[in-house]
Amino acid sequence: MAQMTRSLVREHLFKLLFRIEFNDPADMPEQIRLYFEDDFADDDLTSTGSDISEEDRKYIEDKYEKIIALLPEIDEKIDASAKGWSISRIGKVELSVLRLAIYELLYDDDIPVGVAIDQAVELSKKFGREGSGPFVNGILASLAK
Repeated sequence: MAQMTRSLVREHLFKLLFRIEFNDPADMPEQIRLYFEDDFADDDLTSTGSDISEEDRKYIEDKYEKIIALLPEIDEKIDASAKGWSISRIGKVELSVLRLAIYELLYDDDIPVGVAIDQAVELSKKFGREGSGPFVNGILASLAK
């Protein structure tokens, strides 16, 4: 595990996944580089500014790559669980949160189900629209059964 808290790692992963919605997949390696070099320095998520250890950065990038590799599968699960909602109708924040949480629920044995759901709801409340917490919770609860 990285030296960073899991919550902080999760926020960084969310922000990288969110960029997918606005960038061509071929541009994502450059977007990741920019995130860590430019945006991270201005990020209020850490009191140390751009002081991210190489270990933390590698951990975040590795986990991001694992999630991206599973995106088609993850999106199918979202589509099947979001009754009455297509992927294109789900807000970009909520979609990014769901992608991360579903990865943690189904593919990351280090994260307990309850923690994955709770953290996803917290991320959606922090970055999403009003009401996104219950929406995210409902989809994830149906998958966790």
